[in-house]
Amino acid sequence: MGKTSKPDGGPRHVAIIMDGNGRWAQARGRPRLFGHHAGARRVREIVETCPDVGVDYLTIFAFSTENWKRTQAEVAGLMSLFRRYIFKEMQDFVRQNVRVRFIGDRVKLDAKLRNLMDEAEALTAHCTGTNLTIALNYGGRDEVARATKRLAEDVAAGRLKPENVDEETLPRYLDTYVLPDPDLVIRTSGEARISNFLLWQSAYAEYEFIDTLWPDFTSEEFTRLVGAYGGRERRFGAVPA
Repeated sequence: MGKTSKPDGGPRHVAIIMDGNGRWAQARGRPRLFGHHAGARRVREIVETCPDVGVDYLTIFAFSTENWKRTQAEVAGLMSLFRRYIFKEMQDFVRQNVRVRFIGDRVKLDAKLRNLMDEAEALTAHCTGTNLTIALNYGGRDEVARATKRLAEDVAAGRLKPENVDEETLPRYLDTYVLPDPDLVIRTSGEARISNFLLWQSAYAEYEFIDTLWPDFTSEEFTRLVGAYGGRERRFGAVPA
């Protein structure tokens, strides 16, 4: 959807790769799932901070298409955590006027989890505050492939002319079609890669790679990073006057 920064220079949409839960737990001699539970609690704090710092959209990377490669026990524990988290937080999201959306391929997720996701989206559809998007079984390449397939089906059915396909067309088929592009992408835990997250959407995003492990990521650090974004010169390929 193009350039999205607010007129005051702050980011309208922040996306976060929440990394480091497992290492955080292992450093404390605890199982990896202990870190995932701590990370889930941290999400609430960051969501609550968004209105205070002027962030309208927050997208978090909860589970990637590659995360199925983890041990069966960890994957099962994560799926259980997602179910409990959504069920527990739904009413609070409504009270806090938070609209919840999910992106990613839901087909591989179990029916109970999919139903909870649908319920959370329906229950918060009227909310007008922070827009929280949770990327669950999400991969940027997978998303583009699925979008391209739907686009090709429309071309084959005569609903779309091939000559009308351009860089403004594909975004309408992406999972994020109702969202503005992210202005700022934050990755915690010291890793400096984007790990297949919002590949198309983040073409002009600013990035912050920080050493903090996700369970230690505080609202104060989030506020600092959002504030620092305002000091960056955003040219989008142009030359400053």
